[in-house]
Amino acid sequence: MMHCGYETRPLRGLLMMVGLAAGCLTNPVSMAEDILKPEEAYQYDVSHAEDEITVRWRIEPKHYLYKKRMAYASLTETVELGEAILPSGIPHFDEFFGQMEIYRDEAIVRIPITQRATDARTMNLELRSQGCADIGLCYPPQVWTTKVDLKTPAVGKLERLLNSGSRAATDPLPAELAFQPAVTVIGPFDLQINWTIAEGYYLYRDSVKVSASGELAQPGVPGMPPGTPKWDEHFGDTQVFYEDLSVDVPLSRAGPAAGVLPLILEYQGCKEGSICYPAQTLTLDIELPAATAADVPRNVDSGDELVSEQDRLSAMILNGNLLVVMLTFTGLGLLLAFTPCVLPMVPILSGIIAGQGKNVTTSRAFALSLTYVLGMAVTYTLAGAAFAAMGGQIQAALQKPWIIVGVAALFVGLSLSMFGVYELQIPASLQTRMSAISNRQRSGTFFGTAIMGILSALIVTTCVAPPLVASMTVIAKAGDVMRGALSLFAMSIGMGIPLLVIGTSAGRWLPKAGPWMNAIKGAFGFMLLGLAIWMLERILPGAVTMALWAVLVFMAGIFLGAFQSIDAAATPFRKLSKGAGLLAALYGAAILLGALSGAENPLQPMRFVGNEQTRADLPFKRIKTVADLERELAAASIASRPVMLDFYADWCVSCKEMEHYTFSDERVQRSLADVVVLQADVTANDPEDQALLQRFNIFGPPTIVFFDANGQERKNFRVVGFMPAAEFSAHVLKGTTLFTQAAR
Repeated sequence: MMHCGYETRPLRGLLMMVGLAAGCLTNPVSMAEDILKPEEAYQYDVSHAEDEITVRWRIEPKHYLYKKRMAYASLTETVELGEAILPSGIPHFDEFFGQMEIYRDEAIVRIPITQRATDARTMNLELRSQGCADIGLCYPPQVWTTKVDLKTPAVGKLERLLNSGSRAATDPLPAELAFQPAVTVIGPFDLQINWTIAEGYYLYRDSVKVSASGELAQPGVPGMPPGTPKWDEHFGDTQVFYEDLSVDVPLSRAGPAAGVLPLILEYQGCKEGSICYPAQTLTLDIELPAATAADVPRNVDSGDELVSEQDRLSAMILNGNLLVVMLTFTGLGLLLAFTPCVLPMVPILSGIIAGQGKNVTTSRAFALSLTYVLGMAVTYTLAGAAFAAMGGQIQAALQKPWIIVGVAALFVGLSLSMFGVYELQIPASLQTRMSAISNRQRSGTFFGTAIMGILSALIVTTCVAPPLVASMTVIAKAGDVMRGALSLFAMSIGMGIPLLVIGTSAGRWLPKAGPWMNAIKGAFGFMLLGLAIWMLERILPGAVTMALWAVLVFMAGIFLGAFQSIDAAATPFRKLSKGAGLLAALYGAAILLGALSGAENPLQPMRFVGNEQTRADLPFKRIKTVADLERELAAASIASRPVMLDFYADWCVSCKEMEHYTFSDERVQRSLADVVVLQADVTANDPEDQALLQRFNIFGPPTIVFFDANGQERKNFRVVGFMPAAEFSAHVLKGTTLFTQAAR
């Protein structure tokens, strides 16, 4: 069967016309059947009640209408319409439009009137639609115009309330009386919202949303109880609330000061067996008290003994002895120094020191290393505090393609100086003037080293980890910038301790002159080129970066003398160097073959040999927006299944670690067998990504969020940063066990 559609773009429209003609020629049986006119196939009735227009479509059998091809507009200047509320359609795959929703038999559309002059008694309504017949005929877009009798006088909300006492008992109540919300301030970080719902009325669970304007605070995810299952003609299977609704709302504060919070409530409901109201939006000014460190929530749910590491560290920063806090975070930074996000700083600093040549002494190497570490620490602290205070994601902001390309180019430039292409130094005239101060050493070295420390802090060490999140949470939620910033600084110093040791030792271990020094500088040159490729991996296709790694490794083999002849009298080191060079050249060739075969992991370039089974990935379902998440949570709640949401980005090193080493593990996949696994790709960091991150007060990926079978987040089960497979599977099993018990 052929389905035809209509598209305003010329090429698509031409293709569809050709398809229609072909269908007519190849399907004579269809042409023999009676073809209805559009006005016969699609008939509608328009009615008006209070502040809403209802359009009821009657669709003939064997015909359907496209949901996305419907549009409604007021042709009367004194009447303005809101966005039409369309019922859920039937999934339908169309040859030209792809995956669509369609209506058959009947469709009821509600259109709210947002503004209307008091003397407006009629209006002209424009309806646009497009549909098809099952025989293979698609109608062109139709434009209908009808006159609507606005029988109910236009009155304000206050006047309707005053007149509500004279209404008949069977008449619908005004929305303000049918659904009455009240807000109670539980504490500086918690609100409770209670809706009183009139008898015979109900609220849609999925329609309830809480937000805020201003900078004082932002609501977190509301703690929504499960609703009553109901089949709705507009929304299908859904959940509703009768009589009352109580919602707990956590707050994320920008600072500890008291103030007024403009709280925005959105909700929608219906009268049983009668009308459904347009979506309601209500703004209430809430007086928030001042917050102290003792008020910060600990996120320990009743019955759950687990406290997430980042929450435990946040509480420690706020309430612990400041000296103990700084020593603790220095130790945590020392542990972070051996993660893949920080290790690339070692060849950067070593390359800087190796580039000094014969001028390197132990004291000078220590001074250069200290300059690098302090530049990194101060910058990391200031940037982290600033982004946390603004509620932004430092990772995404610093992973723009132009920044990554610029830093990679800088690494390439430094590597060329290691190979002797040119020498980096300040102009001779300025160097002469400062020679007395610098003891005839290159004066620009310390400044350049500090710049490299700053770049390393901003670009290389942007992995999210619990200590970083704890520090930024204290700054963002509790408003304690001083303690949060000091913790960041202590962590940065801890990350820099191994660099101080390695950098200072280089001054003692590196040869001071001669061919040995040239070999060492060349080795660091290759390391810097590797760093450039490592940076570009975040924005280049996998096959391209594989090819770059292949070239780099192959050229390193040549540098080691892979194809240089040696005689029997050669030294053992020369023979070892040639052997290592041959291995590197062979490995480079293997990586190149892997790239040509479509492989993307340079550590396993030959997985295609023998058609081996590739690793199994988790069946993630991608979501993009907050609305996508709410839809999936509602579906999982109906099915009584917990949910895991993974925040991922292409430029996130730890995300790829989780993907390759944790999510591919069989134990992890077995533990998630009964869990709905969602993934939000925030690589683009567009407004929709930012809204989703801010919904959970997340500072960046990898962050993994868990929801119980009721759709409520269990914050104390959040995972921040890389977690090994065995630990992660145990974490998931404990969480899903508790979530299942809670659902019972």
